[in-house]
Amino acid sequence: MVRFYNRSAAFGAPGIEPRWTQASKDGIGTAYYSASRVWFTIWNGAITEVYYPTVDRPQIRDLQYLISDGQSFFHEEKRHLDSRVERMWPHGLGYRIHNRDPLDRYTVIKEVISDPRFSCVLQRTRLTGDPSIVSKLQLYALCAPHLNVGGWGNHASVTEVAGQFILTARKGKTWLALGATIPFARLSCGYVGKSDGWTDLADNFRMDWQFDRAPNGNIALTGQLDLESDRLYRSGNSIEFTLGLAFGDSVHNAISTLFQSLELSFDRQEETYKQQWDGICQSILPLDEQSGDGGNLYHSSFSLLLAHEDKSYPGAMIASLSIPWGEAMGDLNQGGYHLVWTRDMVNSATALLAAGDRQTPTRALVYLATNQGEDGGFAQNFWIDGDPYWTGIQLDEVAFPILLAWKLQKLNALVNFDIYPMVLRAAGFLVRQGPVTQQERWEEAGGFSPSTLAACIAALICASAFARARKDGETARFLEEYADFLESHLETWTVTNEGTLVPGIRRHYIRINPASIDDPRPDENPDRKTLAIANHPPDERKEFPAKEIVDAGFLQLVRFGIRKPDDPIVLDSIKVIDAVIKVDTFSGPCWHRYNHDGYGQREDGGPFVGWGKGRAWPLLTGERGHYELAAGHDPKPYIQAMERFASSTGLLPEQVWDEADRPEIHMFSGHATGSAMPLMWAHAEYINLLRSTRDGKGFDFIPEVADRYLGDRHDCKSLEIWKFNRQIDRVNRGQLFRIQAQAPFRLHWSRDNWQNVQDTDSIATVLDIHYVDLAVAGDWQGAIDFTFFWTHSQKWENRDFRVAID
Repeated sequence: MVRFYNRSAAFGAPGIEPRWTQASKDGIGTAYYSASRVWFTIWNGAITEVYYPTVDRPQIRDLQYLISDGQSFFHEEKRHLDSRVERMWPHGLGYRIHNRDPLDRYTVIKEVISDPRFSCVLQRTRLTGDPSIVSKLQLYALCAPHLNVGGWGNHASVTEVAGQFILTARKGKTWLALGATIPFARLSCGYVGKSDGWTDLADNFRMDWQFDRAPNGNIALTGQLDLESDRLYRSGNSIEFTLGLAFGDSVHNAISTLFQSLELSFDRQEETYKQQWDGICQSILPLDEQSGDGGNLYHSSFSLLLAHEDKSYPGAMIASLSIPWGEAMGDLNQGGYHLVWTRDMVNSATALLAAGDRQTPTRALVYLATNQGEDGGFAQNFWIDGDPYWTGIQLDEVAFPILLAWKLQKLNALVNFDIYPMVLRAAGFLVRQGPVTQQERWEEAGGFSPSTLAACIAALICASAFARARKDGETARFLEEYADFLESHLETWTVTNEGTLVPGIRRHYIRINPASIDDPRPDENPDRKTLAIANHPPDERKEFPAKEIVDAGFLQLVRFGIRKPDDPIVLDSIKVIDAVIKVDTFSGPCWHRYNHDGYGQREDGGPFVGWGKGRAWPLLTGERGHYELAAGHDPKPYIQAMERFASSTGLLPEQVWDEADRPEIHMFSGHATGSAMPLMWAHAEYINLLRSTRDGKGFDFIPEVADRYLGDRHDCKSLEIWKFNRQIDRVNRGQLFRIQAQAPFRLHWSRDNWQNVQDTDSIATVLDIHYVDLAVAGDWQGAIDFTFFWTHSQKWENRDFRVAID
């Protein structure tokens, strides 16, 4: 029977405003098997966010120990002790933490895993040191629940069950239970910053408050461990016990899970946990020789990618188990990076494929197919149940699932699931919505993006290969021709002819040629555009000539086989980005996303909150390594730089500090800032680079794309396209002029100012796109006038359009 104590309620409701914790983690862990639906994170010697029952739902802020002698000092693990975290094994995700008193009087040693069967985090704790000090220590477990992804509205209770006292918390139908293999001597529930255990101990080094409940607020649970218990394991100068944090969808579920987990010895739990990870990790390809660290980061990266897959929604893979700059983020920022981004997810799945795992990437593709919108698109990001979080349109995120499908099809990994409908819908979306993307891969600007266009071109050629395999030559040809249209406009849309960043280099790729998806007649000349840069302080300049903002996104053109590594514009663009956005850190070369970026740690070391200063991204070092390999150069320096960017526990950050060391603000050149760590995109890039190095060619290189655009190009047509979201005003003689719409039509047109009129019925495609082709002969002059008669509705468009002939 469960009994909640209600004798005394904590004061100070509802507590101070809740915050999450730092995002640069030292460890990420979970059992590999799906029976255990809990994930934990570690930062600075303490357990931080724990996720349950799915990988996108953090349920606590942190769980740590408070240590006091009751008279002269009070220590908080993550703030006062010297912490060292290490992986317990090469494979898998178990961690050993050494938290040492700065005066070397005692050490708290913790081993952290999750129960391999149940949803419970287990922390074996050993307290050791000077016997005269250890015998006087008082040890307290402090847990800050943030149930159902939020710090407000949590309820805490001291709970008695089966004669044992534990701490519980709930919010909605989610419960947690905190207990140990030894009893609690004292228990209390309080409000953070008002009546919690930290505030209590900080006052006089003693636990004076014992509140039975703290309803509806930002709460904290405090339990003093009974270090005199006869259930404590003693060995020499050490004492040992196991702490458990369990979750459930009812109080009985959570408590039963806690007791079941603590009943088995930690050694037995650890053995099973390790065996699960060893079993899956032993099957990976031997890419250790391509690394510079003996495979350490490779094995960590593989395990981390697997750990970011959900267990209730097989195949769903999030970007990171972290909330960037979480210490400054509250309940309003629910998403963090624990969401599905299709781009990140496909990169993760591709890396697992590069490492030899076919099953997880196949699950990922099936999952994506089931979350595709009716129009063929994908939300900007979404919770793992498919519910969108942000709803921007990023064309590369629609293209990437096609690329993954192509890779799996080449390997014959798809057995019974027919992926062709997903491929067709996605390809149709790209043709209808492009070439302008509402957001490029940095999610801050819309327009003509080299990296987005590269993904779209590659995906359309892959989709055409699917169509040809299905004996649908007409659809294949249509997709190839639209890809040709995009490819033939790359330089027109995304290369400046008036470059000023590097003396002597006038032509180079830019980050993006800004345009709105709501403007059907954008100026497509990049030299006349102004680009607004996000994330700048209110008093700083925010707009720049688009031709003066550069990134390395054009390297994707080489990666997929659309442009040669020695293409003159590519070579000049590399000189520009190296002069403008490259930084040489203590760990190695790295690149900013783009110049004037504002998304990153502030100059004073403070967190990004609305604005900051963009820092260097290790994944871009990996992308550069892929380019160098394609160009016939040695990628090893870039592999080794990525390894140096990683933490000692094998986690790669999103961003690294790119200035001189600033010890006073804990920022060091080439080391993680307060943004996400680990970032799965970075780990995926690293594994892909190892595989590419082993193969001597890019793992993402697509032969069909290269055959079309790097060969004699005899199949490529000179095509210009008019559609309602791109109403061009000029077409060249000798081009094929294609007019597209999303419904059947009869084109009513003239090339002599309506003196003579022709009617041409549109051609239908399986993509729900209809078109008419006009071959603009060399003797055509003037303009083409046209309008539409919609054959299904039997109505006229009631407006005319004109396109001049050059």
